[in-house]
Amino acid sequence: MALPLQAGLTPMEVAFLCEMEMVTVVPRQRLERLNLLSGPTPALRPPHRAPLPLWLALLLKRQRRANILPPPWLLPSSLERILKHETETSPLAFSPPPPHPHPITARISPTDHISPPFLPSSTAEAPPDYLPYHWLELGEILLEAASDDVPEPDRVRGLLRDLREVRMSKMRGSVKVLEGEGGGVSKMTGVGAMEVAEGRGFILGVLDGLRRLGSSREVARREREEEEGGGEGSEDEAMGFE
Repeated sequence: MALPLQAGLTPMEVAFLCEMEMVTVVPRQRLERLNLLSGPTPALRPPHRAPLPLWLALLLKRQRRANILPPPWLLPSSLERILKHETETSPLAFSPPPPHPHPITARISPTDHISPPFLPSSTAEAPPDYLPYHWLELGEILLEAASDDVPEPDRVRGLLRDLREVRMSKMRGSVKVLEGEGGGVSKMTGVGAMEVAEGRGFILGVLDGLRRLGSSREVARREREEEEGGGEGSEDEAMGFE
């Protein structure tokens, strides 16, 4: 008998999807364009920069055929500003996601309707001070496979760890608004893919517990109303007999 599938994506599946993120490489060797399922890649001509999917950039990095430029948000100065925003400027909300490169009012073709991981939010031209959707897993992958390309890697690891702890604490605290009478709405704008995958079990457990509490309260309320209604009927009957 097959076991039921887990709801949503697992952390390993999220990390796999992250490898389709576009990053910027500086090639060391010439490489002609490749026809991939997602479309042709640009021809690599040193020392000109080129955008490539993360999985291909990692392959060229392991072969020492290219270097990976870290995205602006992964630099220590940018991570410090994001951490300050998370802890001081907006202690109850998540930092906003990067702006879409093609605003809705300016979209002119069907290809502009794209979403992560197909947004250029981790290339060298991406805006700083914004965490992309795959920020956590992308940072860990680059620090593991291309730490020599990341400025101050040890400092970046510490900042990513601090950001992860702060944001996970916010996610756990966001379910408190659901405990009020009648429930509530928890705003998750800016939450990353890995954070959703890791926090799904906790959030679903809280929601299931609240659902059960609500059901038990409803049953208790109905029983109390039935008892009160039954008591009034007994008094009326007693008065009628008199």
